[in-house]
Amino acid sequence: MTPPYELGIIGAGNMAEAIVRGVVAGGVLRADQIIAADPTPERRELFQQLGVSAVEDNRAVGRSSKILLLSVKPQRMAEALAVLSAEMKPDTLVISIAAGISTRFIEQHLGSGHAWRVVRTMPNTPMLVGEGMAAIARGAHATSQDLATARRLFEAAAVVIDVDEDKMNAVTALSGSGPAYFFYLVEHMIRAAVELGMTDEQAKTLVIRTAIGAAKMLASSTDSPQELRRKVTSPGGTTQAAITHMDQHAMPQIVVDAIKAAERRGKELGS
Repeated sequence: MTPPYELGIIGAGNMAEAIVRGVVAGGVLRADQIIAADPTPERRELFQQLGVSAVEDNRAVGRSSKILLLSVKPQRMAEALAVLSAEMKPDTLVISIAAGISTRFIEQHLGSGHAWRVVRTMPNTPMLVGEGMAAIARGAHATSQDLATARRLFEAAAVVIDVDEDKMNAVTALSGSGPAYFFYLVEHMIRAAVELGMTDEQAKTLVIRTAIGAAKMLASSTDSPQELRRKVTSPGGTTQAAITHMDQHAMPQIVVDAIKAAERRGKELGS
């Protein structure tokens, strides 16, 4: 019997929500072609409001889906796979967005002697606004068609690139975690503005619009980030004072080291 759902989701968190909103808005799948499992009633209710079937039992999703999206926390992956392995059909395409979890780990924990087709993916939360970034890598048994299927799901709300799997932890540290780095910078720019006498509303407007404008310039300009920065930085001016202070306090190296720390944590999660 053919599974009734095109896409099943294990773990209906924020990233799964972004993916669902993207594929439905992009016309890739209808909401009634998707089923999701989550232990939290509030998350199930949200997905039901999107028109998606939502249940508590992972096994029901495993047995009824052509494509299975694993969106559980890395620490819970082995437990989830142990439950799913007895329910899934051998021809199910498995797509994982779990940080640090290798395709080999998933293949081994699904077990049963099957050549499981697994695609590892790292999207990010800007998919919620149609501006996501995602990288995909194939496991040992995944085909070119499987990669194309995964790409189609994520391209609805993201730019998608192919990478070798050994680069996925770096992708996670850059684009997967990356939005949080920018939010962190904006958070403290707003704090500085308030300390300089701005109201919260004024500070948020100034900083957020500056961030949006700068991002659009980065995306549309042929200039490098270094050149764009140089054009704003007049010698001896206010921008130069800020950049000099950041350099003197090792901010460039702090940023590089922080991203490397995120990459190391991705490796730890998979070990």
